[in-house]
Amino acid sequence: MDLVLPDALPSDDERAAVDAVLGPATSGWSGGERAIEFEGRVARSGGETHDRRHQLLPALHALQARAGWISPGGLRYVCERLTVPPAEAYGVATFYAMFSTDQRPQTVVHMCDDIACKVAGAENLIGSLERELGSERENQLLRSPCLGMCERAPAVLMQTFGNEASDTAMGPVSMEFLDPFLHGGPWTMMSGAEAAMVAPQTDEGRDDLRLLRRVGLVDPSSLDDYRAHGGYEALRRAVELGPDGVIREMKDAKLLGRGGAAFPAGVKWEAVAKQSVRPHYFICNADESEPGTFKDRVLMEHDPFAVLESLTIAGYATGSEKGFIYIRGEYPHATTMLEGAIEKAYAHGFLGSDVMGEGFAFDVELRRGAGAYICGEETSLFNSIEGKRGEPRNKPPFPVERGVFGKPTGINNVETLVNVLEVLTLGGEAYARIGTPDSTGPRLFCLSGCVERPGVYEVEHGVTLRELLELAGGVRGGKALKAILLGGAAGSFVTPDDLDLRLTFEDSKATGVTLGSGVAMVFDEDVDLADIVLRIAAFFRDESCGQCVPCRVGTVRQEEALARVIAGRANGSLSDELALIGEIGQVMRDASICGLGQLAANAVDSAIHRLKVFDGGVA
Repeated sequence: MDLVLPDALPSDDERAAVDAVLGPATSGWSGGERAIEFEGRVARSGGETHDRRHQLLPALHALQARAGWISPGGLRYVCERLTVPPAEAYGVATFYAMFSTDQRPQTVVHMCDDIACKVAGAENLIGSLERELGSERENQLLRSPCLGMCERAPAVLMQTFGNEASDTAMGPVSMEFLDPFLHGGPWTMMSGAEAAMVAPQTDEGRDDLRLLRRVGLVDPSSLDDYRAHGGYEALRRAVELGPDGVIREMKDAKLLGRGGAAFPAGVKWEAVAKQSVRPHYFICNADESEPGTFKDRVLMEHDPFAVLESLTIAGYATGSEKGFIYIRGEYPHATTMLEGAIEKAYAHGFLGSDVMGEGFAFDVELRRGAGAYICGEETSLFNSIEGKRGEPRNKPPFPVERGVFGKPTGINNVETLVNVLEVLTLGGEAYARIGTPDSTGPRLFCLSGCVERPGVYEVEHGVTLRELLELAGGVRGGKALKAILLGGAAGSFVTPDDLDLRLTFEDSKATGVTLGSGVAMVFDEDVDLADIVLRIAAFFRDESCGQCVPCRVGTVRQEEALARVIAGRANGSLSDELALIGEIGQVMRDASICGLGQLAANAVDSAIHRLKVFDGGVA
């Protein structure tokens, strides 16, 4: 069944927005004026236009920014330009939370109500906003999952649509700060709100820092400043070593991925480099959407050239002709910084057809997500880049054989890539001596919740959870520690008895928890953990792509059962209900297509069995 939009016409503004992305229409077959005497018998550029399907997401972003929504007329025009069936384009537009097929006001506020912001009082703030806005303006306030600003909770994303469209992420916010939004007054930024130091260690000296050493020191918009602090020396070293030499150093370093899967980066790079099919692609996964995670955002905002340099090294080593940075749509400032860095890198010969005059080509394109946690999964990300719904693919084939556009593809997250600079600067063997034999190198952790100094912290693998908590000043206000969520919503809760856990891949695995993406969210004695667990369950219910039954149904049933337990309306006994929740979680782990479903019950399970939240434990 197809979707037909025969009477829907785009406005002039919508045409202009789409044309700004896709270029002017060259024929009636691609959305222009049709000259029937010529085009009634001959179709021009059909195949070429069809190959531009990957531009669907940028075109939809342009429509959303200009009009505030994706109207039937605007959607029809995009479909004509890209020869995409309207039903498919509508399926994509409705898949992503940041797109709307209903008309929105010129300004909307996405208020985060996820875990860290909930602990920081987001629910009270949302209630006050709803009362102030009233029923006439209720569609200006939208609840949002984690905005990746947990160190500044409670946070909002403010969107203004039109010719002067803008997105601004802000925090911490208050009713006083949001008064201009409510009453139309002039904006005055809160003192220090945007410039808050997100890496507290940098205030105390940088001698022991590697990944964060330039944060707050180097002007992130200046290529010259970056180079003055060692920028692009690692790329020159890579060229000296050659692709095989770079991969050898990566394997010697034993660098494991920092996005959660902990796959050896050097092994992945080597597998891509060996593929005979061309072209090769390398992707920086910057769709950092795990609740509690914000380290990649800090690196992109404060050290964007480091992200570009490391991606270029990855492209060189794997023989990739093109790279993508896929950044989550809720990161407007990081997007701006990367756009500027890419422009300057091209202008100074660090990207393009002859990088640094060394005879190899590498191009980089920035792609924005649009609000879909599932797109952090690599194959979902590939589908999103290709202009499809961000649904995961079955494996095998694996990305190193058939990734984006069906070609060999390497992919690492931001932190993993930035570690590459240290591998080449120190040498693989020297890098491997940092940390422990099985967990090498420095690691970034995101501390948020009830801590004195929330932010990103850099440590070597092997420090204890207690030492990490002490770096952040301990529990806020001197209150008692109730629990810590390690690894984010897809991670596990640990108790105060686990504070001597060494933060390594091997120790966390032996303990039955995960480091995940580096989240350590702290909860004090006043936090209602049952409410937090229910919010985690709601998060996975909302973020399931719905492609496979175990996840689509299981996440809903998990949340429903938890809600019954919390409300004291269990079906049967409490033990029966908890056993049912356990069975649902096991089915999701065993039968879901991707990591979302496989990990959706982890935090819930740890809350039930480790914390005893619903059995008279630490709730």
